[in-house]
Amino acid sequence: MRNRVAVISVTSAVVAVGAAVFIQSRRPRGEVKRATAEEVKGTGKCVECHREQTAGIVRQWQDSRHAQAGITCFDCHKPRDQAHQLEHKGFQITRFVTSGTCADCHKREYAEFQRSRHAVASWTAVRGNQDFTAAQLAEARKYHPEAIDRPPNPLPILEGSGALEVGCKACHEVGAPNYDSSIGNCTKCHGKHVESVAMARISDTCGSCHMGPDHSQIEIWRESRHGIMFVARREKQNLEYRGDELSANQQDTPTCSTCHFSGMGGVDSTHDVGERLSYYLFAAISEKRPNFEAARKKMRFMCLNCHSQGHVDRFYQQADTTLINTNAQVKKAQDIMEGLYKDGLLTNEPFDEPIEFLAFDLWHYFGRTAKHGAYMGGADFSQWHGNYELQLKLAELRHSADELRNARTRGRVGRPP
Repeated sequence: MRNRVAVISVTSAVVAVGAAVFIQSRRPRGEVKRATAEEVKGTGKCVECHREQTAGIVRQWQDSRHAQAGITCFDCHKPRDQAHQLEHKGFQITRFVTSGTCADCHKREYAEFQRSRHAVASWTAVRGNQDFTAAQLAEARKYHPEAIDRPPNPLPILEGSGALEVGCKACHEVGAPNYDSSIGNCTKCHGKHVESVAMARISDTCGSCHMGPDHSQIEIWRESRHGIMFVARREKQNLEYRGDELSANQQDTPTCSTCHFSGMGGVDSTHDVGERLSYYLFAAISEKRPNFEAARKKMRFMCLNCHSQGHVDRFYQQADTTLINTNAQVKKAQDIMEGLYKDGLLTNEPFDEPIEFLAFDLWHYFGRTAKHGAYMGGADFSQWHGNYELQLKLAELRHSADELRNARTRGRVGRPP
């Protein structure tokens, strides 16, 4: 009896082992031969191939803080779910490294970023809210309720999908949703593989998106004393210094990130780009942000690291006056356009009349530039690229509106029945 039990047990074990071997033989090679993070670190397997095939990214990683801290390729490229992984030279890796990967270690920075307009509001400005989950939208409404629930932007639709892909989305995807429910793209500012604080700190990185006639911040910064001083003293600036420990001893001339992100003079560092902004300068009519008092206090503290109290007071008084005046000029244009719509001289279809482009340029290009120039120390941009153009376009708008009204009088225009 005992012998029979023993034979059955041995037979069962052999069958089980055989079945396991058979099943294992049918598994994808990438699963069977999957390396662990320790093996990657120990063998340098990724670097072994990529040093020959993509040497640039290997060099960037080797110079990065990640490499110095022992963060391996696999630590960031390991799969986050089965649906978005692929077999690669015997490894199972993720198809996409997301901000969710970064958030595994950089929780505070990710949470701050989610409160900013660089997150959901950046993507909805182009694509509307159609790509986000209900939970993501609900969270975003806590911080930017006016910017979340909106349709896709009509201008990129008019321009076509090609223009949308290489134009608007190239910058606004900084706030795009990812497959793992995370939001945003950290590498837009910090780069891939190099993951650089210095890259995020130089104004040229910000200027890759914040440039041109509609948001000419990089051009204004370069004209300003801040930009000129930075160029003159760049070699003396420590751009790799920790953002929450920065002082004028490490960086005595500011880039964009110095004032908007870094910690200095008792102000904590942040990844919420709007935390120190007091007005919605990008809007046609700029109004105070909900956190106006706290934001202005923080930015003034940043200014006081280099400037006197009297200088800061005068600066804000002059900039605020420019904002009030610019708002008034844009309001005149809005009143003209509202009258044309009300009287049936324009259709409700966006951007189907030349005067609509003129009205858009008036605030979107020149109104913004007048305000940004005032708050960033760009005199020529505030005057000739801003206020002067604002007056010119307002005159052209009045003339175009008069022509439309005169044409109606002659019976030639009007909203279709």
